[in-house]
Amino acid sequence: MKIAVDAMGGDHAPAVIVEGALLAARAYDVAVALVGDPSAIEAELTKRSLSKRVQYEVVPASEVAQMNENPINVLRRKKQSSISVATRLIRTGDADAIVSAGSTGAAIAVTRSYLRKLKRVNRPALATILPNREGATLILDVGANVDTEARDLVEFAIMGQIYAECVLKKKFPRVGLLNNGEEATKGNLVVQEAYRLLHHHTNFVGNIEGRDIFNGNVDVVVCDGFVGNVVLKSAEGIAEMIVSTLRAELMSTIPSKIGTLLVRAALKRLKKRIDYSEYGGAPLLGVNGTCIIAHGGSSPIAIQNAIRVAIESVEQRVNEQIESTLAESSKR
Repeated sequence: MKIAVDAMGGDHAPAVIVEGALLAARAYDVAVALVGDPSAIEAELTKRSLSKRVQYEVVPASEVAQMNENPINVLRRKKQSSISVATRLIRTGDADAIVSAGSTGAAIAVTRSYLRKLKRVNRPALATILPNREGATLILDVGANVDTEARDLVEFAIMGQIYAECVLKKKFPRVGLLNNGEEATKGNLVVQEAYRLLHHHTNFVGNIEGRDIFNGNVDVVVCDGFVGNVVLKSAEGIAEMIVSTLRAELMSTIPSKIGTLLVRAALKRLKKRIDYSEYGGAPLLGVNGTCIIAHGGSSPIAIQNAIRVAIESVEQRVNEQIESTLAESSKR
């Protein structure tokens, strides 16, 4: 298996990306194609001792999609950007998946254009994992689609359920529809119609509210991309606030050295539980290929985990299962 890695995407590219890709190549015995400026990539490679077991190649790309750049401009005017070149490797069969920590908008635009959608998918969705009391919750969409129809939300639920089963190893994942109340009559007309349809296609537990994302009562949460992105960014901000506030309060009230060490250990465990790097990247589900979008500030471990998720998605044939399940659901 070969994973195409956008070596120029991310806040700390290419150093962090190259390091994370090499960690993955070593840990999972997979080949990585490092796509980007050859001189910059080679400069990072020379800093590291590479064993013969590490399989990699450098694929030239002369342009970079900037984080604040219009995704459509990247798609139309930067055909040689690292994200574009890396995605074409999948289309030509020279790679099995792509991982990028670059611009999310550019990654979505390029992959949707070059790889197209799966046959029965109307709108690909971006999914991400948020921690809960029991483990983790998959939420989608978190930014690929601002406006959705009821059938799109049903597709999101089916794709999310399959991903939760195949990659997150959850048996019979429970699906909840994010709403402003649990009653079937709550929400706008699109959400009400989705509520009616979801009973026929998934392990649907009903409407859920925001708190249910984090209490472990549901495994997959479905919403439109506008709501999902607000939830995601809010969760990130709250997590950072909780950790920093706890650290400041506890350090000021526990003067002993032993107490300080205990507090630091507890905070470290808390941070690990809510750290996005532990879960890898966000899959773009519904495109005809495997695309994992990592956080822009990813560490080498986060990139390694994103590649691990890409490998698991390919090995578990997530796309094939999505297509077959959607084919079955269309008969109902």
